[in-house]
Amino acid sequence: MKITNKRRFVPSDYLGLIIFCAITACKSLNPNANPPLPRIPDAYSQVNLPLEIPIETLEILANQRIPLVLFDDRGIEMGNGIIGNLAFTRNGMAKVKAVDEKRLELTLPIQVKGEVGLKPGGLRNLFQSKVPINHSFAPVVLFDPGINSNWSLGISEFEVEELGGKMSLNVLGMELDLTQMIQQEIQRYAAKNLTSNPDLLPLKPLIDRAWNQVGRPVLVEFEGKKMAFSIQPDSVKLSEKFTPGQSYDLNLGLSGKVNSHPVDAMPSRAFPLPKLTDNKNTGNFLEILIPLRLSYSEIDQLLSENFENQAIRVNKTTVFRPSNFRSQAFGDRLGIWMDFHAEQADGKKIDGSLFLVGSPIFEPKEKILIFDQTNFHLESDSKKARMAASLKKGKIIRQLDKKLRFEMAEVMEESLSGIRERLALQTPYGDLKVEDLEIVPDGFYPSATGLEIQLKATGNVAVDWK
Repeated sequence: MKITNKRRFVPSDYLGLIIFCAITACKSLNPNANPPLPRIPDAYSQVNLPLEIPIETLEILANQRIPLVLFDDRGIEMGNGIIGNLAFTRNGMAKVKAVDEKRLELTLPIQVKGEVGLKPGGLRNLFQSKVPINHSFAPVVLFDPGINSNWSLGISEFEVEELGGKMSLNVLGMELDLTQMIQQEIQRYAAKNLTSNPDLLPLKPLIDRAWNQVGRPVLVEFEGKKMAFSIQPDSVKLSEKFTPGQSYDLNLGLSGKVNSHPVDAMPSRAFPLPKLTDNKNTGNFLEILIPLRLSYSEIDQLLSENFENQAIRVNKTTVFRPSNFRSQAFGDRLGIWMDFHAEQADGKKIDGSLFLVGSPIFEPKEKILIFDQTNFHLESDSKKARMAASLKKGKIIRQLDKKLRFEMAEVMEESLSGIRERLALQTPYGDLKVEDLEIVPDGFYPSATGLEIQLKATGNVAVDWK
């Protein structure tokens, strides 16, 4: 993201107006005053993203995550003196359906291969061989998935609604129905391996990979100075529910402080994410504050590069040359000292110093930077320059407020590309992008060491599901 607009910092004709006003008016501004500095608010950012994940996407995820071999076990106690060596494998694509706000229904074609027989003793002494089985069915199960505060997925409820087929054997001319036994075995397996483990599937590695793409420091260039910024999350919130027959609805929110870093000392990775808490916000919004900081020596350098010893015509008879810029805080306004040398058409010369103060503010409708509470103080050995036209102070101030206007539209547009690029996220299941992104200066805060300009980026996030 690059913000460069070197020749627009203070247009020469506007500066000329200031000098003309200063030379022809006496001001009550006291440059030796020390008004209190403003409190600089933390650059705090927040994003809330409601995700409506289509059920079709959940089916894709389920079919990618469910292994080919579900389980393969020997010596399974199936009741009624029957034991089996059985392998359960997938036999087709799973179907997923949301039945209410908390539960999903999964239909999974399964093939069961193996053999069953009787336990030693009794009839087993008469029948030594085991009976092979090879059956296909499609059980329907209900389960209640949930994401825990430690970013793991757990299942608190698992119920086999129906087996989706009948499994029976013919032993000595008698039909032995194994359907209920197989259903009970699936239920026992779920109780042992699924619902008993609250952290069934760790999602943190997947989340961290996505966050490391989005949360890495962003580089910004402002008037030739490179800076880096990163978000340090202090809160991540989540709520979830299902919309029957439609989607899995997640509301994900993140907030945190924006830190600034020297380019040569910026973090190489994103700050870690905290534990999850409940999210009650369902809005779609993005608000990021970016703190641009310029030291007073850097501001002085910018002024010098643009105006040092430039000939600025104040009026038909006077040419003004500013030099030696020294910026500083003046309470909640920016103060700029400058030396000047003025030459008039009749050969007279005036030397002195000018102290200019003003509060930069942003006018969003016209996208311009204007100055409020403008004032100045003139110091010169010329009594005529110090005392002339003091009655015009009010008119001069009104002219300054009217003329000190600087276009910001192009500068802000140049700053949007980096934010759009960093906040875009591509995944195998959907692509995230920022829409309706706008950025405006939100505040200007002089401090003891420099000027902080907070840029506010606002927008919302859209997802294109694959």
